[in-house]
Amino acid sequence: MNGAEGLVTLGQKSYIRARRILTRSTFATKAQNVKKTLQTGAAAADKHSFSALQEERREQAERSVLISCPPNINQKKFLDYICKHGDIQNHFFYQSYGIYAVVEFATKDSVTAMKANCSIPSVQHETAVPFKSRLLSLKWTGQGGHSNASNALKFQKHLPIPVNELTQHLSKQESIDQQLQCLTELYQLTDENIILRFLVCSLLRDIAAAYFPECIIRPFGSTVNSFGKLGCDLDMFLDLDGISRQNQRKGSGLSLEYQVKQGTSERTVTQSILSVIGECVDQFGPGCVGVQKILNARCPLVRFAHQPSGFQCDLTANNRVAMKSSELLFVYGKLDARVRHLVFAVRCWARVHGITSSIPGAWITNFSLTVLVLFFLQRRTQPLLPTLDQLRDLADPADQCIIEGNDCTIVSDLSKIKLQKNTDTLEKLLQEFFEFYGNFAFSSTSINIRK
Repeated sequence: MNGAEGLVTLGQKSYIRARRILTRSTFATKAQNVKKTLQTGAAAADKHSFSALQEERREQAERSVLISCPPNINQKKFLDYICKHGDIQNHFFYQSYGIYAVVEFATKDSVTAMKANCSIPSVQHETAVPFKSRLLSLKWTGQGGHSNASNALKFQKHLPIPVNELTQHLSKQESIDQQLQCLTELYQLTDENIILRFLVCSLLRDIAAAYFPECIIRPFGSTVNSFGKLGCDLDMFLDLDGISRQNQRKGSGLSLEYQVKQGTSERTVTQSILSVIGECVDQFGPGCVGVQKILNARCPLVRFAHQPSGFQCDLTANNRVAMKSSELLFVYGKLDARVRHLVFAVRCWARVHGITSSIPGAWITNFSLTVLVLFFLQRRTQPLLPTLDQLRDLADPADQCIIEGNDCTIVSDLSKIKLQKNTDTLEKLLQEFFEFYGNFAFSSTSINIRK
């Protein structure tokens, strides 16, 4: 049995088997290098606040288009044609029911210029729905549009590698610390995948804006919390709070209000809105298939597959608590690189052994596993992470956040968080994670990351 097999074998015994593979001399040398890498990674963490980063991603998506491309497309001719509409900031290709290109322009005006040169396709024996979105198809009308071997496209990966390939990669590493870092690098969302997720939200926002022009569709959960795995679902919510909170003009003694429909409760209004948006996505959203309106669930939602991106999507409404939970995990993931490595390892171990499942049922969730890891890291002799109350106490007045009567305030400026100098290796943390919960008194003790 090699070190890679040890990582994905059940419990403490598997950890010990993997550990015996590694000689102490090799591990001692490599552990020092890994420790330096982790410390450097934490020091070089992105200084953006969570909200600023999401806003930057959203603005980036609004300057982008998604283009279905013909087979064997010539990349140079493609870019030469696209750049006629404006300066290209970024682009990449991927495969999902065909070849697609994500193109980010420098300005939104370029998107407008491109759409002005698009036409509604003529469809024989059918009638096209004339909805002008930023999901486009490129058609070659002349010769020379095909690629040759020297101009072959490089496709971005959007699905996780199989476990047997993962094992091969891990077996090439020289320590368990390196294995856990390798696992994270192979499984985590790529920057291109995150860009595509925000673009899908932006495309759906274009549909919802027909009814609610100031609305925003925001991704939450794995897409934004820094713990997302390639192939995970795209969770998003329709944010209407900005519309409701718009300031009224004061001073004249007079004011105007919109006449609106009244609902018996916030839930019934949410159900009505999602019902209409779901119907629009089903009827008018190109590439959106298998639309299900699950409106009587505890949290009403619209579920569908977005074929051009390959994402399974869940759309809810005004889900601000879930967004704040995403921010909390994002903060913890940014504070110390070891947090993400340990979470990815525990999640991988749990999935391989059927402890978690993609099928709904009586399984522990990835979120619950993540909380177990956070609690364990908070309870170290030298804690790696602060508690939620400590994050709240460091917050500025501008960070205050009350949602449905609950104080969800956490600090946004990560530089204010002073961590203890814990130098435990990932190997030690993984071993002691299993030992900690193997001896945990679940029947009489609770897990609470707040205090």
